[in-house]
Amino acid sequence: MPKPAENGITTTVFFDGSCPLCRWEISLYQGAVPTTPIEWVDVSDSKPSAMEGCSCQELMARFHVQTKDGTMLSGAAAFVALWLLYPAWRWLGKLGSLPGMQTLLELLYRGFLRLRPSLQWLVRQCGTAKRQ
Repeated sequence: MPKPAENGITTTVFFDGSCPLCRWEISLYQGAVPTTPIEWVDVSDSKPSAMEGCSCQELMARFHVQTKDGTMLSGAAAFVALWLLYPAWRWLGKLGSLPGMQTLLELLYRGFLRLRPSLQWLVRQCGTAKRQ
């Protein structure tokens, strides 16, 4: 796993690049300017050394962020940490940091994870239909 603050990187985001929904969301973040450098690791296309300490399956199952101090966050906590790094998204990070909000966001995220396979299938079908 990248060492925190190595090469100026203070945060590392682990995402499932094989998921069309995840790729779309990550492209939104990558198109914005964060307050600190971020390393983006596509877990579906990474060497095991990039994921030292966590299994590929674990990283593909949920969204993960490694903070500058080396703390690994997942799910709602990872999203909140990422949002706080973007001026345009900071309001959402602050909202997510309020008491009880991460618990609520985590419940919503877990609900999304149950729907994700069906949503991925639907997105892929729509993409196939557009190409035909």
